[in-house]
Amino acid sequence: MTLLSPSFLATLDQLVLVTRRARVGTFKGERKSPRRGGSVEFADYREYAPGDDFRQIDWNAYARMEKLFLRLFVEEEDATVHVLLDASESMRWGDKWQYAQKLAAALGYIALLGMDRLSAAAISASARELTLMRALRGKAYALQFFNWLTALECGGVASPQAALVRYAANVRRAGPLLLISDLMDDPSSLRAGSWQSAIQKLSERSYEITLLHILAPDELEPALEGDLKLLDSENNSAIEITADYDLLERYRARVREWQSEWSRFSSARGINYLPITTSQSFEELVLNYLRRQQILK
Repeated sequence: MTLLSPSFLATLDQLVLVTRRARVGTFKGERKSPRRGGSVEFADYREYAPGDDFRQIDWNAYARMEKLFLRLFVEEEDATVHVLLDASESMRWGDKWQYAQKLAAALGYIALLGMDRLSAAAISASARELTLMRALRGKAYALQFFNWLTALECGGVASPQAALVRYAANVRRAGPLLLISDLMDDPSSLRAGSWQSAIQKLSERSYEITLLHILAPDELEPALEGDLKLLDSENNSAIEITADYDLLERYRARVREWQSEWSRFSSARGINYLPITTSQSFEELVLNYLRRQQILK
């Protein structure tokens, strides 16, 4: 499966992931670091101390104040960008899984273009709730990342809290973290408790979290009518319903409240929350919507 066309990849070349704060990285990159270094962007002055590089002395300042000052410049380093993908059974519904894979591919590719360190993982019921990818850096590894994504499969009921705690323990360098999920623990009841507990654990660390909440159009506006038996896609439990106007109205109101609950939860913790439907053009999502939401620029 080809996730992204060559022509669309070319449009991503001018985009970067937004990070709200400078971080100390591992390698030279394109992010502003708290450290002072040798780039061309001026940052500050400090007084000269024995052993400092004479080449950084500002002689114009010395002529004015008869004191030696060093010019400090912004050190540009890499960030660690985290892309986490929900691969539980509920993501199979409609075209959510394919849409989520493409979104992960685009965001990871942009990180690799920016010489950031890309860490990725899939949350599922297999492989002890977490499938980790070896960290990658540089555009040359984009194909390896795409191959890793296409090899993933949805399955089972994941334990998000166990998975995210394990992920944070394995990948300790914080940075922008993009979680792509339908955030469903129990699709029949729309409970958010387990996912919220998991994300609460992440928010207590220094990650800059963005929740990309993906739903299919018929999860928002189900086209149901009459007496039906519904099966839970993750645990196969069944419920019998009569899909009349009043029931569908209550369902739609409950979904809106569920999304509002996530918005309130995220806002209180400094988390970006973006509700997304797969009916939205993928190109419009990446090139316009994510830029308006200041996830990309």
